[in-house]
Amino acid sequence: MELKWLEDFASLARTGNFSRSAEERHVTQSAFSRRIQALETWLGVALIDRSTYPTSLTAAGREFRETAEEAVRMLHGSRAALQASARPNQQTVAVAALHTLALSFFPGWFRQIEVRTGPLSSRLLPDEFHTCIQAVVEGGYDFLLTFHHASVPVLLDPEQFPHRVVGMDSLVAVRGAQATEEALPRLGYAQNSLLGRLSVFAQARVDEPPAAVTHVNENAMAEALKFMVIEGHGLAWLPLSLVARELAAGILIATNEAMPLEVRLYRNAGHRRAAVSAVWQAAGALADETMRDWNRSD
Repeated sequence: MELKWLEDFASLARTGNFSRSAEERHVTQSAFSRRIQALETWLGVALIDRSTYPTSLTAAGREFRETAEEAVRMLHGSRAALQASARPNQQTVAVAALHTLALSFFPGWFRQIEVRTGPLSSRLLPDEFHTCIQAVVEGGYDFLLTFHHASVPVLLDPEQFPHRVVGMDSLVAVRGAQATEEALPRLGYAQNSLLGRLSVFAQARVDEPPAAVTHVNENAMAEALKFMVIEGHGLAWLPLSLVARELAAGILIATNEAMPLEVRLYRNAGHRRAAVSAVWQAAGALADETMRDWNRSD
């Protein structure tokens, strides 16, 4: 049993609407429904009466609701207390970042941040998009580092979670240098992942009809797809920052025009520690400096 199942159930009990709760929990409705079903399977009883509209709780669901809500409150309270007692160093910042950005962007970017703030301790969570959002929304992390494109909006309250554009990247379709250009199978991500949705949009911009997706990377790790492409298994849309060296070395070949992406830093505005504020200000100054350099190079 997972804590997020209890949080999902508590949300659904409050809203009585699967789609509204899925949006509130930053997951797709199908994923949200599977998690509710997983909780019911673990308990061995039906919690939701799906024959009514709006959705209502069964007798077992009404009985379990108080237990679920109390368990969530107690667990979050205990976590907050433990984190507070284990946080003697106020110079630590916690960042949840997409796998690719944790590898290709964060190390160099954070070094430049420290040039402006002085030495900082950091805690980095490299994970997929929904997990990273949840980590920041629930208060365990100060910042979210993610890709952004207008085709896939990030549904966060801009007052509670303001953002800065801290870099630029792009999504580029690549194939292995030894692979033939004709009839290349397409390698893809899970459809509900951020890179999966971005790659579908990027492919739709290309004139030719897409080849069938023959391999799906369910954990949405672009790094795994890169090595599949290098080994000649097919074509994939990958972040340019992840494949720049291979493109320069001729190991990979770009097959279509790249789709620009922003690299965004979202902040939990409720976190006001001095280190968090210092990183936020330094990120803004660094972004302004980088933008001036880009404009001069143009």
